[in-house]
Amino acid sequence: MELNRDKGEEFVRETQTPESAAAWKKQLDEFAPGASDWVVEAVFGGTYQREGITLRDRQMLNMAALAAMGGVEPQLTGHIKTAVDVAGMSPEEVAECFVHLMPYIGVPKTLAAMRCMKAALED
Repeated sequence: MELNRDKGEEFVRETQTPESAAAWKKQLDEFAPGASDWVVEAVFGGTYQREGITLRDRQMLNMAALAAMGGVEPQLTGHIKTAVDVAGMSPEEVAECFVHLMPYIGVPKTLAAMRCMKAALED
């Protein structure tokens, strides 16, 4: 897999608002300068550039993993927003993903995911 910083930066511009990108970059770099560069290059310019699954499917996987983890509501909210605004998922499809996860992750985490969905759709 080839890493490509330019493709990573392009992906960030296409999927995030300048404000949200600046916020997570600042948070990562505050105590670990350069950490956001790694995310841009390795994740967005590497992993996300791989063939085999669509952005829609990647967002579904991200939402499932983050909902199952819990405690990462800002990230889950951001991925829900990207799923709807960029990857073409409808709010109903996102909700159905969380309903499908309910037997696996539990009702409390599903409720938390639904609150993130509400926040993402209100933005």
